[in-house]
Amino acid sequence: MPGAELTVKLMVMTPNAVDVVHSACRQCYSPAFAGDEFRRGEGGDELREKESLIRRVVASGHESPLEHVSMTFAIRGISRSCSHQLVRHRLASYSQQSQRYVAMEEFAYVIPPTIEGDEELKQMFEATMEDIREKYERIVRALNRKGIKGEMANQDARFILPEAAETKIVATMNCRELLHFFSVRCCNRAQWEIRRLADEMLRICKEELPSIFGKEAGAKCERLGYCPEGARYTCGKYPLKEKGDGGERRRKPQMNADERGRAGGA
Repeated sequence: MPGAELTVKLMVMTPNAVDVVHSACRQCYSPAFAGDEFRRGEGGDELREKESLIRRVVASGHESPLEHVSMTFAIRGISRSCSHQLVRHRLASYSQQSQRYVAMEEFAYVIPPTIEGDEELKQMFEATMEDIREKYERIVRALNRKGIKGEMANQDARFILPEAAETKIVATMNCRELLHFFSVRCCNRAQWEIRRLADEMLRICKEELPSIFGKEAGAKCERLGYCPEGARYTCGKYPLKEKGDGGERRRKPQMNADERGRAGGA
């Protein structure tokens, strides 16, 4: 059963996320106690003021308040190859479908676009997947005849499963780590599958929390205003930064005294 399709669903995020980040931002600049000052906004002008402050604080590079808000995603339709890249992001929590406790006789799989678009390669790829599926079933049956059943059979039969095999995973990251994840994985240099996953997660984040995931959220070049990858690897979307010259860099705006005062409630 090929044709695993990417699906990303936001399961939950920290309640009152804007209010939480706003209070954390203010705590940094105010003598008041955030526990006393915290208010859950109803929307309107108050919400717009909070979001405006958050945008300024994030743009200034002060990202620690973002760590107080996390988002949990349910993800399916990615390959094991993609999940191996995803779990390298360590400031996160993951719960992944087990190939030991879940029988994989009918595993779905992901076909790379370069192979999907070539009929001969696609037929070869699909035939290989079917051959692996058949061999997996034969190994499980043979182990069963030896009295090795259930997860004990699965855990050894899974050794022949391909990296193309679909996996399902629940991932939780705080907003600061999500910004870092997007900066690396939305880059055109990232492998196509995890870039596709990152793009979809970013789309959801922008819808849910636009004050945190603004127009500069995404690949590093969106924030920097230049490509940091060098002449050999640049995709050409942004100019390269010349050696020894920071002139092309879009500098992060710093909050002035008045803005720091507003952040502190002055």
